[in-house]
Amino acid sequence: MSESINTTTTAKESGKSLQDLIRSNGTFLALIALIVINMLITPNFLQLQTLYVNLTQVATIAIVALGMTMVIASGGIDLSVGAVMALSGALAPYIFLSDFGVANPTMGLVLAILIGLLAGLVCGMFNGFLINQFAIQPIVATLVLFIAARGLAQVLTNGNLQVFDNPAFEFLGTGRILGLPFQALAAVVLALALSWVVRRTSYGRYLLAVGGNPKAANLSGISVNRVRLLTYAICGVLAGFAGMVVSAINSASDANQTGQLMELDAIAAAVVGGASLMGGKAPIIGALIGACIIQLVKYTLLANGVHDAVALIAKAVIIILAVYVQLNRAE
Repeated sequence: MSESINTTTTAKESGKSLQDLIRSNGTFLALIALIVINMLITPNFLQLQTLYVNLTQVATIAIVALGMTMVIASGGIDLSVGAVMALSGALAPYIFLSDFGVANPTMGLVLAILIGLLAGLVCGMFNGFLINQFAIQPIVATLVLFIAARGLAQVLTNGNLQVFDNPAFEFLGTGRILGLPFQALAAVVLALALSWVVRRTSYGRYLLAVGGNPKAANLSGISVNRVRLLTYAICGVLAGFAGMVVSAINSASDANQTGQLMELDAIAAAVVGGASLMGGKAPIIGALIGACIIQLVKYTLLANGVHDAVALIAKAVIIILAVYVQLNRAE
């Protein structure tokens, strides 16, 4: 009798440990499952060219998703990231294609990249300012630049495609280091850096405290407004960098198309990676894996002849499933 009880107890413990394993590593296991599925059904999936294409395309999603994860961890959301990408992606070529940039190519390139990043920084701080000073909900506050930033980019380029030939700038999108895409390596380095910031710095602790309970954080002496401002600034800079990467990949800036629906991809990657829409969690490495999942879902559908519009539906379903899983965990 005691042996049967022990056997039952052991089986229950094994089942529970398996469930815990799946819950704690669900995002990574989902990525592995997608890779295995593609190995079985997608032609040429294991070729190096396929890997390179996916790394190139996932990098911009990952870079923006890192910033989005920080913002979500603070209890907010940023719908302006795609428009900020368009603005920075148009502004940088505008600088190095100007008379000054042509006459001083090195200085023009440096200024172009710095001003592109600065534009992202200013946009992020503007979002934080609106949220802090006017107590506007983040989803509403960031709608301002969702519209205005792309409008500024279109004014800057007269709504036209800016085509350029600048190998030094194009390295951001087409360069390789040790055979790997520069932007993919940049995404990994940024993820490791931000993961360290969240885990090891006072700002990281304050970020999670503000996202978990802003009132309690304020009472404990944390400057909630300062944390939010810095967080949106980080998100803006990363979006600006991603916008320049997209322009570098295409050797052209397109204010009308750059960053379109990137906010959806970034939110999906962050949520799939484990970020809670209620705030208080910043799984940076999870966001990187989430971005890989979003990219692989798109690639799997397109490579197997499924219409591009279906990918949008798939991403919406993924977000719903990720939120559902989070709610079950909370319970």
